[in-house]
Amino acid sequence: MPHLRPFPIPAGSHGKGPRRDHRTLRLLGAAGFLALTGCVPHLGLPVPAGPVAMAQRTHFWIICALMLLVLVPIFTAIPFLLWRYRYREDKQTAPYRPDWNYSRMWEVLIWTGPVALVTVFAVLLWRQTHLLDPYRPLPGEEVQVQVVAQDWRWLFIYPEYGIATVNRLVLPAGRPAALSLTSTSVMQSFFVPALAGQIYAMAGMTTRLHLQADAPGQWTGRNAQYNGTGFERQTFTAEALPEADFDAWIQDAQSAPPPQAEVLNLRGTGDDLARALDRPADALVFGDVPATLFDDLAGGAPHHHHHGGGE
Repeated sequence: MPHLRPFPIPAGSHGKGPRRDHRTLRLLGAAGFLALTGCVPHLGLPVPAGPVAMAQRTHFWIICALMLLVLVPIFTAIPFLLWRYRYREDKQTAPYRPDWNYSRMWEVLIWTGPVALVTVFAVLLWRQTHLLDPYRPLPGEEVQVQVVAQDWRWLFIYPEYGIATVNRLVLPAGRPAALSLTSTSVMQSFFVPALAGQIYAMAGMTTRLHLQADAPGQWTGRNAQYNGTGFERQTFTAEALPEADFDAWIQDAQSAPPPQAEVLNLRGTGDDLARALDRPADALVFGDVPATLFDDLAGGAPHHHHHGGGE
């Protein structure tokens, strides 16, 4: 059997290993804390502005609280075990049981927690999946909006009023909106974090989403689907107006010039469309919109894609 030589210890480091390890752990802990606190604003944790987003945020925090039941014991036990069996001065006196192989108490403790948590998660997921179904109508008189995702802009059509806008979703505050979505190109993802979760828009198909803004305000919406060059520029403004202001906006929009199909089909951003129409980018509103515009852009009779819940 070859002679094993001890691992060389640098001169002057005797007795400093544990202290250096402590310092490393403290630095890692501080870096982790700073990273987490610095990331929170960039995570875009939504500030809910409507009942759907509020329910989603509540569900998110409930899941986080339940996960802490797992994480807190783990991250509490790790430092204790390191101290008990690695850094404690009298660690040699710790119990040593080489023949131990079973403990009914530990088996119950180890398995009861995960089984209970998985059961709670399953019940919550089932309940919230149906409660927050994007196809589920919200109570109240709905505003119908048809949404067309194009490369790289959003077209919003109001079939009840015969108007349309580009990159601006205007809603009456306090009333629900029923959105029908399609795409003229690849699969895209409609997402307004402050109002509701995301829903896909697909060519030749129609998906649905219900949302509501409780009070006047403005929020950012975007295409959340990575689908190629330029997708990050496909943003829009979601704006909720008081009921009287919304009615006035509808009347103004109905006097706007009608859309030109050949211009709407041009590929480009909202700014590109504004330049093509020689209009300001914030004034892309169309009146006298044909009732068949959405179906024409969706590629004929839309096929409704539904993934559960009630409509």
